[in-house]
Formats: sequence, C-alpha cells, structure tokens
Amino acid sequence: MQRIEAIDEYNRAQRLGMRDYREKTAAGKYPYLPALDELLEKTDTESQIPLGTIEIPLDYVVGTKTTGRTMAFASNFMPLLPEDTEFASKWLSLCMAHMEEGIHDAIKAYEYMGRFYVQEGNKRVSVLKYFGADSIFATVTRVVPRFSDTPEIREYYEFMEYYPLCGLYRLHFTQEGSFARLQKALGKAPDEKWTADDKAEVVSLMNWITKAYNAHGGDKMRTTPADVMLLLLRLYKLDELKTYSPAQFAAAIDAVWDNVLALERPEPVKLSTQPAAPAKKNSLLDRILPGIRSEPSHLKVAFVNERTPETSTWTSQHEFGRTQLDQVFAGKVETVAYHGAEPGKNADELVEKAIQDGANMVFTTSPKLVGASLRAALRHPDVRILNCSVDMPYASIRTYYSRVYEAKFITGAIAAAVAREDRVGYVADTPTFGVPANINAFALGARMVNPRVKVSLQWSCLPGDPIQAFQKQGITVISGRDTPTPFRPAREFGTFRISPGGTLMDLASPFWHWGQFYENVVRTVLDGGWTRDKSGTDGTAVNYWWGMNSGVMDVLLSRELPHDVRHLANILRSGIIAGSIDPFACYITAQNGTVMNEGRTGFTPEQILHMDWLCDAVEGHLPEFDELMDCARPMYRMQGIHRDRLPAEKEADL
Repeated sequence: MQRIEAIDEYNRAQRLGMRDYREKTAAGKYPYLPALDELLEKTDTESQIPLGTIEIPLDYVVGTKTTGRTMAFASNFMPLLPEDTEFASKWLSLCMAHMEEGIHDAIKAYEYMGRFYVQEGNKRVSVLKYFGADSIFATVTRVVPRFSDTPEIREYYEFMEYYPLCGLYRLHFTQEGSFARLQKALGKAPDEKWTADDKAEVVSLMNWITKAYNAHGGDKMRTTPADVMLLLLRLYKLDELKTYSPAQFAAAIDAVWDNVLALERPEPVKLSTQPAAPAKKNSLLDRILPGIRSEPSHLKVAFVNERTPETSTWTSQHEFGRTQLDQVFAGKVETVAYHGAEPGKNADELVEKAIQDGANMVFTTSPKLVGASLRAALRHPDVRILNCSVDMPYASIRTYYSRVYEAKFITGAIAAAVAREDRVGYVADTPTFGVPANINAFALGARMVNPRVKVSLQWSCLPGDPIQAFQKQGITVISGRDTPTPFRPAREFGTFRISPGGTLMDLASPFWHWGQFYENVVRTVLDGGWTRDKSGTDGTAVNYWWGMNSGVMDVLLSRELPHDVRHLANILRSGIIAGSIDPFACYITAQNGTVMNEGRTGFTPEQILHMDWLCDAVEGHLPEFDELMDCARPMYRMQGIHRDRLPAEKEADL
C-alpha cells in the first residue's frame, strides 16, 4: 500500500469517527472512548490477575486504560485528529504495515467485567477495527470487582469460574447458570476443559448465530447471541446446528423469535386467570370486509398423552374431556388421541404425526412433553399447541393448568369440620409450582373452621407410607392424593376419614373438569378470543390458570357428608366462584414466624403460583430435589418450585 492510499483510508476512518462523535453528542452521550481508570474510581475492586497473552475479540475492546489518548478517538475507536498530526502519521504507518504483512505485536490491555481497555496499542486496535478484523492478541490483566449480589456481578463471577474451562470471551450470557447449561448442552462434564476443536466449533456457531440474530435487530436487544445459542441448543441437536447454512440459521432464529423476546422480559409468563372474552362482531371492518376472519370454522384437535387411559387415571380424565368436545362442537370440531408419547423417544414423532394427520390444534397433556411441543411449534407456527404445565417461559406455545388451591380450601374446611381431633393429615405429591399454595389453602380452610387445627404434611414422593404415618399419629381425617393411583386402595384419594374399624369413608375431592376447560379453550379459538390473549408477538408466554369461576375446577361432595358440612362447603364454593371469598385474604404467618399477609388483601396469582413457604398451621416441610425418590425427580426437574436452583446436570432436558 502506498502512503497516499493510506491517507485515503485514514480520511475515511476519520469520517466514521466524526459521524460517531456527532451522533453521540446529539444524543447527549459521552463521544470519546471511556477510560478504565475513571470507571474504577467509583468501583470497589478485589484484585488484579495476569492472564498472559491471549486472543481477544475486537468487539469487546471498548476503551483505554488511562485518559491520555481518550479524546484522540471517537467511541467506536475511529480517529478524530487531523491528518497532519503525529498521531495520524503513526496511524498511517500501522495501516500500511497491516496491509503489507499484518499487525502481529500484542497490545497490552486490562479486562474488567468482560470488556477490554487498552494500555498500549490503541492505534493498532483502531486500524484493525477499521479493516473489520475479528480479534487481536493482547497481554491481559484482569481487574476483579468486589463480589456483590447484583445480577451483573454474579454473572461475571460465574464467567470467571468457567473461563479456565472454555477460554472464550465471546460467551456473554444474561441469565445465571448459563455456562453450566452450555457445558451440559455440549455433552461435557461440569469440570471438563474444552479442546481446541470445541472452541472452534462454538466460535463458528456463535458467528453464524450472531449474524442471523443481528439481522433480526438483536444488536439492539439486551439478550445476547450466547443466550440465543443456548436456546437453540436446548431445542436442536448440536450436530444438526453445525451443518446449518446461513439461510437455515436465519430461519431457525425466525422460528424461535417469540421465545427470544421472552428472554428479554423479566417476567415472561402471563397468567390468564379466566377465558378471554369473545371478539366483538359487527364492527365496521366486519361490515366492509365480511370475508376477513381470523377465527376458523372447523378445527381438528389432537391430544397427545404420555400414558394410556388404561394405565393412567390422569390420561383417562383428559380423554373424558376430549369426548366432551365431540359432543359440544359436533360438526365444527373433530378430535383424535395419540397415546404412549415418551420424551426422548417417540414424543416428537407423535406430535408431528398429529399435525401431519391434519390437526390444527394440539394439546400435550404432560409437562414432560413440553420439549416436543416446542419443537413442533417451531416447525408449524400456524398450529396452536398447548402443553399441560405451568410457568413455562416459551411464547411459541401456551400452557395450562387449574387453580387447585380453591378446591383445597374447601376440602380443608370440610376436613376440620369432620375431624374429632385438632389434627388432620395431608398427602402431597411433589413440591411443584402451585403445590405449596394447595397445602396452605387447605390449612387455612381448616383453621377457619377450627383455629386450633394442625395439618400434618406427608409426601408421596418421599420414602415411607403416608397413611401409616398418619395412623401412628392418631389422625383419621386425611387429604389424600387428588386422583386414584394404581396399586393403592381405590378410595385413598380426595379427603376421607378412616373409621375405627379401618373402613375409608369419602368426604370430598377436588375435581378437574377437563371437558369444560377444553371447551373454553376451543371456544376462544372459534369466536376469536384466542388472539386477544396476546402471546408470542411481544415475548409473553401465556399460561391458562383457570379456576372454579370458569367451571374447570370443582369439589365433589360425598353423599355421606353431614348436611351442615355440605351447607358450609356450598357457601364457600359459591363465594369463591363469585369472587367474594379469597382463601388467602386473611392474616397469614409462615412456619418461621414471618407475617406473610396482614389480611387486608389477598395475593396476586403470580405470588400464589410461586409460593415456596408453608403457613404455621402446617407441620412438615417442602422437600428439595435430592430428598425425592427417583420416580418423582423428572417432574421436579420440569415444574419444581426450586427448579432454578438445580445444577445444570440435574435440570430437565426439553
């Protein structure tokens, strides 16, 4: 390169710098490079650690170490000084050297919070950034901030923990635990170091994802390309992604875009507590364009079940609900069921078969099928797919469950009214979302009838027989499992009483009216209410969490229940449906003595769903993952109240 050519390059670089300077000034932002020394004046640091000479991404070089050369560069590292300065002359020499033989000398830089600040070599960085170089070698000293509980510091400390394994600075996540999840997604042990091939594969993957993500506007979002890569690795196999072309990456980003937007939101899940109102008809647009309708005139609805009706009461209940659709929407809705969907085996194939068979709406009736549901939603964005689970932050599908705590409140009151002693028993299945609320609501209902009552809590997910434990305590009134369970006495579910002779007498039981639920959901599609729930387009994941006022949850009362107790149960039921009774709108103290509610108002739906404490009327605890029997752990991985605390190797695979 001739000097006159280098001068032309400098002038172009200077124009880029002046443009950036004017834009920053007009926006009221600092127009020069930030200086690390000034940043650290207001920051507590722990130590400085030499990292040696390493290759660093130029995109992550953002400033200078000192203020000496700050104003010679715009904030994009392009030069600002005139062509006739000594600074410009040195820039020109470096420009010519780069074009002739490349810049090989390492710069000196300090790293702070994952970004680099140059001590020696600012002009080398400027030249390489101008020519679009990807990286530069640098002798780096890391400045470690003092630990605090802020998300940014916690995430950075997690990066420092995993940097010795991966050796990459390009991996910047916004969610805690992501490095461990990436290790798992790559098939590596928690402490396994990456090979050179591992690094090259991930860098290549990151480059393609970054280009596709930025083309969607990702460079203006808080969510990072590494976040998106991890999302893709949860939904696609690594070997599959490694074969993708640029067009396929663009299509993959487009397919998961709703879920990327969900990552942007601090609270990505919106609880829908009752069915959406029907869309208004006879609007002006309807009269002008009567043929334009978003609601279909016919639906084929598929149900994909993990088990069969013969082996699972849960599945048989959903099957009963499916048949209600055939009766209520005869001629408009056609239903079909697929059984035996096993995650990791044939679940994806069965969901895909349902869609290939013509289903334009699919219900998957187990939380374990959420992965198959998501992957199908990516392949078929026009198909409405719902998974029976709660608090799943994926906007490309919808999830659903019922507010069981309302029914538990009533059965708690029944239990205390029938019990001859001040103790009743409660059998809980697994500590998943909503289960602590069920336990607390039961206890509050019982205490409303008998202020002295104590609820003895046992878990079916722990070793031992809960019923035998209650009998040893002299407890005769018990809230058992919510549905009949194979290999258990048929009457050991719902709330029941054990007579002195050992006979079980039914009292009451929560009842999922799945037929009414599915009818409500399908009706929202047929009348246009579905779109009014607004999911996906803004990153909101809609979770239907309907209750007794929607007809999807109820309490079955035994004929043997005393008339006065039945009358009490009906009063509570009517009050909950009307909204005049809120189980949690009372003074509540937790087991540790903390006042959880003064009683002036109730809790929000989100607070109820995410309860992870027990009220002081309950004797027992909420077990953690490691306490559970093996058979209960898969459900906890998906829906456990503390699933976010699980190490990556114990997290659920989608």
